[in-house]
Amino acid sequence: MALRTLLRGGMVVTLDPAVGDLPRGDVLIEDGRIAAVAATVDAADAEVVDATGRIVMPGFVDTHRHTWQTAFRGIGADWTFEQYHATMHRRLRHHYLPEDVYLGNLLGRLEALGSGVTTMLDWFHCADRPENADAAIQGLRDAPGHSVFCYGAGAADEPIAAEIRRVRSVLPDDGMALGLRAPQRTTMDVVAADVALARELGLRVSVHVHTAASGGRDRRPIADLADRGLLDDRTTVVHANGFSDDQVAMLADAGCSVSISPDVELKMGFGWPETGRMLAAGIRPSLSVDDCPSAGGDMFATMRTAFAVQRGLDGGLTTRDLVEFATIDGARACGLDARTGSITVGKDADLLLLDAEDLSVFPVTDPVGTIVAAGHPGLVDSVFVAGRAVKRDGRLLGVDLPALRARLLASRDRIAEAAGMSIGG
Repeated sequence: MALRTLLRGGMVVTLDPAVGDLPRGDVLIEDGRIAAVAATVDAADAEVVDATGRIVMPGFVDTHRHTWQTAFRGIGADWTFEQYHATMHRRLRHHYLPEDVYLGNLLGRLEALGSGVTTMLDWFHCADRPENADAAIQGLRDAPGHSVFCYGAGAADEPIAAEIRRVRSVLPDDGMALGLRAPQRTTMDVVAADVALARELGLRVSVHVHTAASGGRDRRPIADLADRGLLDDRTTVVHANGFSDDQVAMLADAGCSVSISPDVELKMGFGWPETGRMLAAGIRPSLSVDDCPSAGGDMFATMRTAFAVQRGLDGGLTTRDLVEFATIDGARACGLDARTGSITVGKDADLLLLDAEDLSVFPVTDPVGTIVAAGHPGLVDSVFVAGRAVKRDGRLLGVDLPALRARLLASRDRIAEAAGMSIGG
């Protein structure tokens, strides 16, 4: 990698209000960071990448993905929430060995990277043995990209402190979060102990909370969390469907973030994605894929679903809102907004070049509108992570995909056979 790289002549969507968008502009990368953004940047000694006919934008941030499930992509397209839980967790999960976890996380992270997700929170709840967690972390490490390992705490009454401390000791400060046991599935004393542990270790927390988890009955879990002082600006609530207005206000008052997974929420019966309600309460939500057995793995489709649904409900949202949810708001939810999420001088050069000459989007008159209304993974020509090119000319670099595909198929077939499932493909 050259120490200085100049992306020249692209349509630059910075998502930095101080810079704005550039119909034609240059982005200079120096030592992995963004050194300059302007209509013209003079950098005679830099390697030049011709971005003519490309949209240059920040990499996407996915704030909640169960990456270990990659081998069973598409199997749950028709599932309800209960069917998902019964199959993935009660039938398949216990047959996962460390190698299976490793391959799911590696291939899943590479797929996300190839479709433009430069930062991803891996919500890992397959830690049936410590070796599974280690394998999951290694899979993330072996795929270029910023990854946050969110350790999903175990069964409702399982002691976790020693294992969380062990994993915390091998990950960087911004490379780990704690996935809380949801208040609808355990006691508030357990949740409080998990939050206390996270705060002691300096970890952000993420927790699944939605009315589908309680059979559609609102047991006021947000209020229970607030009453115990367990909500703050280090808390991300995943889904948050169906809760009363006063509980949404509690999330806003505490400074929480909310991760919305529109495709899964709609298909699994969680209710309408709460994008509009969160915005009305003053919460800038982030977006997430959730799980690939049930939904596609790219942020373009995720943005488009969230946009179309909310526009259909109340006419709210703009395409720029959606791109912000998928970039800078996601970075903020992960505590990484000082590092990534916009094309801002000093931030990591986590950048995408989208092919604006592909016939599915050509001619691009409004880059932001095009990204949301017509974007798809096939447009992702190049991906840079901290200035390093990890995808160029539509191909991931330094990855033996045929060998990895063969290993993942063998893993899938072994797990399915052990679970007594018949699968095709």
